[in-house]
Amino acid sequence: MTGGSSEPRRHHAHGHQAPAAVSIDLPNRTRLEYVEQGDPNGTPVILLHGYTDSWRSYELLLPHLPRSLRVFAITQRGHGDSGRPAQGYQPRDFAADVAAFMDAVGLARAVIVGHSMGSFVAQRFAIDYPERTRALLLEGAFVPRPGGASIREFWESVSALRDPIDPGFVREFQRSTLTRDVPSGFFDTVVNESLKVPARVWHAALEPLLEQDFFAELGAIEAPTLLVWGDRDAYTLRADQDTLNSAIAGSRLVVYTDTGHCPHWEEPARVAADLISFIGALSPRP
Repeated sequence: MTGGSSEPRRHHAHGHQAPAAVSIDLPNRTRLEYVEQGDPNGTPVILLHGYTDSWRSYELLLPHLPRSLRVFAITQRGHGDSGRPAQGYQPRDFAADVAAFMDAVGLARAVIVGHSMGSFVAQRFAIDYPERTRALLLEGAFVPRPGGASIREFWESVSALRDPIDPGFVREFQRSTLTRDVPSGFFDTVVNESLKVPARVWHAALEPLLEQDFFAELGAIEAPTLLVWGDRDAYTLRADQDTLNSAIAGSRLVVYTDTGHCPHWEEPARVAADLISFIGALSPRP
């Protein structure tokens, strides 16, 4: 669908039917595809997917979220069917897109949920836009300092990628994030979404994870923060979660046993329940 409408259409999920995706052109930035569900007057929640994923990463989670939440799942720049600018793939660029998106749909503040690469974006957003961050949920989160062994090893493979991307490589990558089986149709969707991402974005979105360093700024985050981590995560360590938990004031860690890097794929109902209770416990603020 084409974007540019000043008033985005509203879509609601019924049962397991995913809301329809629409696109919006952000002033002076790029076009973002997204879905929206729930009460327009509900608590705003923005879901930020991981590396090479899209809003469809949240297809299993969305049916478990109540209508009392106004949920937006965004496809970040360079990914899925969103715009692919020539540059601007640092966490700060993705975070600025989120702020521009909130302006475009009329949100003053939101609960920001970030998975994997999206956890970097969520952390950066909370630092750069504290007054707009209601709370944070960081899932399979990385510590924002120069990449560890798993990222460097992955970069060796990714840096060699050329278009067209090999579907076998993508399937192997997405399978490496899992411990349990997920529905095969959903897994095929995830692979197909990753195959939409050109090699230059595979490079540009991963490279910052090797070198960025804003760990010292995490102490500025005042938003209530929930860390969700699977104890069989192949990409982030328990030590990473403990480091984040110590650095972010007022955060707490929930560990899912026998779960991989994508708890919202393997345990969507549980992630939804944890998100709902986390939001329910927030102190009322305008």
